[in-house]
Amino acid sequence: MFEQRLILINLLVMLGVAAAVASALVRSIEFKRLLFREERSLRQKIYLTLWMCAPMALGVWIRFSAKSFIAADLSFETTMLLGVIGGRVAGMMGGGFLAIPALLHGEWATVPFNILAGLAAGQLRAMADDKEEVWSFSPFVDLTILRWIRRNLPWPRLFDWRIIFFLTILGFRFVRTEIAHFLPHGIFDLRGEKLWVNVLIYATSVIVIGTELKIWSSVRIQIKLEEQERLLLQARMEALQHQINPHFLFNTLNSVSSLVRFDPDTARDLIIKLANILRRLLHSMDAMVPLREEVEFIDDYLDIEVVRFGRDKLKVVKNLDLSSLDAMVPSMLLQPFVENCIKHGLSPKIEGGTITLRSRLQGTRLTIEIEDDGVGMGAGQSMARRASSGIGMSNVAERLQVLYGDAARITIDSREGRGTLVRLELPILQEAPVASQIYEERSSTRR
Repeated sequence: MFEQRLILINLLVMLGVAAAVASALVRSIEFKRLLFREERSLRQKIYLTLWMCAPMALGVWIRFSAKSFIAADLSFETTMLLGVIGGRVAGMMGGGFLAIPALLHGEWATVPFNILAGLAAGQLRAMADDKEEVWSFSPFVDLTILRWIRRNLPWPRLFDWRIIFFLTILGFRFVRTEIAHFLPHGIFDLRGEKLWVNVLIYATSVIVIGTELKIWSSVRIQIKLEEQERLLLQARMEALQHQINPHFLFNTLNSVSSLVRFDPDTARDLIIKLANILRRLLHSMDAMVPLREEVEFIDDYLDIEVVRFGRDKLKVVKNLDLSSLDAMVPSMLLQPFVENCIKHGLSPKIEGGTITLRSRLQGTRLTIEIEDDGVGMGAGQSMARRASSGIGMSNVAERLQVLYGDAARITIDSREGRGTLVRLELPILQEAPVASQIYEERSSTRR
């Protein structure tokens, strides 16, 4: 029998130890993968058992080393917690593992008690209709009971998982106390002289289990929110990319339709080119492609535009660094800028002009320039407004923001009567990342 003040101090320390260990474990990515799985193989259950029980088994050893310090012994609470999270097998393995230090010191009754407690907790998990109920168990017992009363009015529910789990913890705690009463050296149990102290002891077991569940549940919710954010970014970028495709198709079909009557052979060749472009668009779902593929795509597009404008009015010059062609860029990146050069820069110019494409590597960044010698923009025009005036231009800017954040830059330099230069500066990606990796890196939360 311990002194009342010492018991109260140890109960407070128990809560701190439980919160500290739970917070430390959940920092591990491997532990989170094991903890938040709905289904686990036998090997994964063993790993989860070792993760949770190894530090708690050390706490049992500390109880024997420091006789007045019992707060580190959370073997009963950990057994119940492991059973309700990992199932019957994990609960029994964990209970047996945690009983080894006690068994070596003569507390033999701890072994069957822990195994039975782990089995019961695992059975409760199997009985839960919705596994989310496991994570919703609250350390605030009064609120749990209040919710139980409200849910059972006006029609009672025969089975409420949270209340059953709450009563199971108290029941096994009572059984442990009774075993310790008849077998004082067979199992360890903390008891007080006064009733209210024993009530606090029982409440501490419930609060320890509920606190660890709440800590892990909050991390689980954070991971789910992160996953939703990645899905939202992915859906947003796919929507932007799909907006570009119809815009490009509409303008290209207008170019082809102007040739149908007076030059059907050329129109047929352009339709074939258009079919190749659309086939590439339909079959390519990658967010990132090599710059080489983007340039080939632009070649097909400009072949159509050159026919429409005439070879004497639209010229294309390419000055591309060969080492830059393998760098990864967002798909459908260049076409809106080239289209903007033709529509706003060269179309109003009677004698036509030239579009120049440049690319080069500068350290860890890729620079791409699209320049025309068209009419340019006057001093009274807002370049920012001009850059976002078209669907294609504004969507490319938004896609770069989604993919790169502030690491990508778009600058526009234009002079009236002399043309416009658009410069893109992007971080270098030497290989195509998985789409989910892109959105995970752009997510604002971190695991």
